[in-house]
Amino acid sequence: MGEPLVVIGNGMAAAHFVDALTRAALGRFAIAVVGEERQLAYNRVLLSSVLAGDVARNEIELHPAQWWVDRGVTLLTGHRAVAIDTAIRRVRLAGGATLPYRHVVLATGSRPARPAIPGIDRPGVLTFRDMADIEALSVGPGSKVVVIGGGLLGLEAAYGLAKAGAQVALVHLMDRLMERQLDARAAAMLRDAVEAIGVDVLLQAQTARIEGRRRANAVVLADGRVLEADKVVVATGISPNVDLAYATGLSVGRGIVVDDHMCTSHTGISAIGECAEHRGVCYGLVEPAYEQARVLARRLAGHNASYAGSILSTNLKVSGVHVFSAGDFLGAPGTESIVYSDAGLKHYKKFVIAEGRLVGAVLFGDTGDARWYLDLIRNGTPIEAFRDDLAFGRALAERVAA
Repeated sequence: MGEPLVVIGNGMAAAHFVDALTRAALGRFAIAVVGEERQLAYNRVLLSSVLAGDVARNEIELHPAQWWVDRGVTLLTGHRAVAIDTAIRRVRLAGGATLPYRHVVLATGSRPARPAIPGIDRPGVLTFRDMADIEALSVGPGSKVVVIGGGLLGLEAAYGLAKAGAQVALVHLMDRLMERQLDARAAAMLRDAVEAIGVDVLLQAQTARIEGRRRANAVVLADGRVLEADKVVVATGISPNVDLAYATGLSVGRGIVVDDHMCTSHTGISAIGECAEHRGVCYGLVEPAYEQARVLARRLAGHNASYAGSILSTNLKVSGVHVFSAGDFLGAPGTESIVYSDAGLKHYKKFVIAEGRLVGAVLFGDTGDARWYLDLIRNGTPIEAFRDDLAFGRALAERVAA
């Protein structure tokens, strides 16, 4: 029997960690995974596709049930961990059962942020975060839905709802969509693409309150405009789920504080993914969670590994339009930019360069080489040999450089 290891959380970070650990040290640990949702771990990035009817629920499962069995994992779905007793090294579940552990991995993810908007607690005001939200957001043709928030989650919700036949208004406080990931030019092109599928985009629009007697039926903006709504979706961000860590006495900032080895302030407890705070940063994105999972898996398997942080990157697909950004896409002082634009193809590329290296990029429409650009940024690869051909992709640039 291997060392008892309990993973609390059954999302994408947890599944990736279990995969990496069982590849590196199969049989060394007796792994139990505890998850509140009843279904198997699934790809949350594809929730909008489920909402739109493009894919079925079971198609976004990360692994079938047999995959977990083959790796000797005890999978406890539909269970909630309520306490970690560090004195006797046991995790207590809501039903009273306890699990022994030698090591605990907190992969508790995050929960939707709920801003202090009057009326936000009315029935009919929903979030967009998990499969239960998708079921609650089921709409018929002609339903009126207001989505509050023009970031990644808000856009994905708006796309899925519009594709399902709803009349969607997207309300965003800032002057452009995805302002944390896109420059003004790419954001304007994204707005055009979103509006082309029937979403009414309202920028610099502040939500004053949500009205309705028995349930929400309208969103009132600060300028007095009233948007009728059968349902309201709040997608204004996420906050790390740190309740269990806090109750256990772990060091908690915005997230669960971890070091470069993904260790928390208590021996035998680690944290990865959206719930973790590393060097003051909570990433809230899939790729950093996967990087953290791989580092922790290698360390538990007995190898040297450390996490120094992640280069932020974002991918979005809305109505067939692909958008990507990474690194310093706006361009800090001292950098220079290369811009390529093709209005006919609706392609836009911007590359930010500093000291002969790519430090940021925005791609709209053509994102086929996004992974290559991200690797150039992460690795600090000199690009002078193919700088003039950078915008035309990996194949040409590498041929020129050779």
